[in-house]
Amino acid sequence: MFIWNTAATWWIWNASEPGAAGAILANSLIMCLPWLGFHFIKAKLGPKLGYPALVALWLTFEYFHLQNWGLSWPWLTLGNVFAGQPAWVQWYSITGTSGGGLWTLSVNVLIFLCLSQLPVRPTKKRIAITLVVLFLPFLLSLLTLPSANTAQLNSKTNIVIVQPNIDPYEKLTTGSFDAMMHKLIRLSDSAIDDSTALVVWPETALYMEQAINEVDMKGNYFLNPLWDFLRRHPQINLLTGVESYRTFKEPHDDARLIPNTSTYFESYNAAVMLDSTGPLQFYHKSRLVPGVETLPAFLHFLDAWFEKFGGTTAGYTGQADRTPMATSNHSYIVAPAVCYESIYGEFMSNYIRNGANIIAVITNDGWWGNTPGYRQHRDYARLRAIETRHWVVRSANTGVSCIIDPSGHIMEARPWLESAVIKAHVPATEERTFYVKHGDVLSRLAILAAFLVTLWAIIQVIKRRRRG
Repeated sequence: MFIWNTAATWWIWNASEPGAAGAILANSLIMCLPWLGFHFIKAKLGPKLGYPALVALWLTFEYFHLQNWGLSWPWLTLGNVFAGQPAWVQWYSITGTSGGGLWTLSVNVLIFLCLSQLPVRPTKKRIAITLVVLFLPFLLSLLTLPSANTAQLNSKTNIVIVQPNIDPYEKLTTGSFDAMMHKLIRLSDSAIDDSTALVVWPETALYMEQAINEVDMKGNYFLNPLWDFLRRHPQINLLTGVESYRTFKEPHDDARLIPNTSTYFESYNAAVMLDSTGPLQFYHKSRLVPGVETLPAFLHFLDAWFEKFGGTTAGYTGQADRTPMATSNHSYIVAPAVCYESIYGEFMSNYIRNGANIIAVITNDGWWGNTPGYRQHRDYARLRAIETRHWVVRSANTGVSCIIDPSGHIMEARPWLESAVIKAHVPATEERTFYVKHGDVLSRLAILAAFLVTLWAIIQVIKRRRRG
């Protein structure tokens, strides 16, 4: 587990050496839990139940690792491995990534059982079952591939996606905000036309040394160029990332006291939908990166280990509901994903169930440099497109910004470390896949199976002790 975590996510080191060491070690240890369960069950019930238990326990672990707890880090969910080969997993519209985990584990267990019979030749039946499990999903993928005529709305409107290519570390320096704002506006102006309905800027595009007060955005002097830009284009809505806060007179669970005052505040890594009248709706990032954006209370002594890169170890406040963000011109109902959130399949599908007709990923992948990290993150968005059969627009600060169709194919991609803009007619869609309607059914079945087989193993242990 340690070798796997290190080989796949070493790039975290570029942003925080101690943070990377802590994340890799912690995730490696957590990943051992289903294997310990497998070892116990196989020893008590034998291999016929032991190997299926391994599959069920691993899927159970992945499901709980996808939930909103302080160390949630599902980057290495087994089903994510096919993100670079979307043609193989079109059936994720039924199963989500848990189907990929089931496929991977089942094939490996069957191959292992065949090899374990050597030098005796494996039976024809075992070989046949292995081959069927290996190749049947490819056929299923062909059968579930959507037609080119996906249900479309608003195809006459276009979306402008901006990739400003601003060094994320420069955002932290004093006096850089004005230059960044004018660059975003200049790139946007170069592409906007009368058919543009939505402009998308990346995560924390609105980032100041002092976070922005959500209640008084219109009154913020430094945002005047933004309001001038929107007044020049009254037909558009702007979806952008913003680091923001709100203040409160009364304490509550998520609010923190401002030192030496009686005022409380919450800070957010947020997305906001704007038009020429001001902010229309805010969304507060809810799946927070362990370490830099959140830590469970029992690990707060490690705060000093984690550098601030796009986050705060003091903790952002998220929101519980998955409310889509509608444009005022009624062109799109957007499912916002702020950076890391785009790796959570069932989480994102809840937006579609609530009426979203397009997915927008806003991210800032420059913290890790030109490493596999940003490419992995880009490809995971392809799985969200397949699961929901919705178009995805992706605005990344340093790359890769792109459009992804409902089959997971990347279109109009802009390369790493390049200032760029994309303008394209992106349709909204109304389709509701099995996965959107019913969620991660496969993982829930795995949880039930894992519970039952573990209970049975415990019962057998108790019976043997009583007989002994």
